[in-house]
Amino acid sequence: MTRVKICGLRDSETVRGMDGLPVDEIGFVFAKSKRQVSPALAGELIGEVKKLRTSSGSSPQTVGVFVNPTLDDLRSVLAEAPLDVVQLHGEETAEFCAQVRNLLGVKAWKVFSVTAEDSDGTVSDGPARLSSFAGVIDGFLIDTAGGGTGVTFAWHVIDRYAEAAAQIGVPLYVAGGLHPDNVSVLLSGYTPSGVDVSSGVETDGIKDIQKIRLFAERVKGV
Repeated sequence: MTRVKICGLRDSETVRGMDGLPVDEIGFVFAKSKRQVSPALAGELIGEVKKLRTSSGSSPQTVGVFVNPTLDDLRSVLAEAPLDVVQLHGEETAEFCAQVRNLLGVKAWKVFSVTAEDSDGTVSDGPARLSSFAGVIDGFLIDTAGGGTGVTFAWHVIDRYAEAAAQIGVPLYVAGGLHPDNVSVLLSGYTPSGVDVSSGVETDGIKDIQKIRLFAERVKGV
């Protein structure tokens, strides 16, 4: 079953409204963004997340979004916001990802942007970037270049990335321009391990619980 990650949460009311929904991960943005939260606020929201129960009976995992943090940056955040997963969107190396897992005791996900050259086939080594992270990462996510743009990338590359992720035994999540009206189309042609949405479940820049519900239920086939 495809997993659902809802990213960019900033208020407790929306988090509480997700109780009972088939959501597997809830993300908080610590990188510079209009959705950025402080460690203190994230800590409060994580407390609310741990009270939620999904259709499987457990609470969702919590994921923190970072761009090129230092280990000290992450330690500082984790002291206030006990995340389950650190999601790395920058130029982080495999060595750094290993340190995140081994020294900080959290899962590490690495994000790759799908470039125009990757999509049109003028370069063929996009998925090859994943192989150097074997054994030091717990998941991959592919997104439109820039992230948080609300724009999709060329989905035909998903199969190549999914195969590369499977070869090293980790899940692949797809982000970039997803929303309740197109996620079923994506899943009718591709089988990523999970899907990640942020702006696609917002109304006027604010998380919309009805859109979150619709997105999650369409992914899960409810």
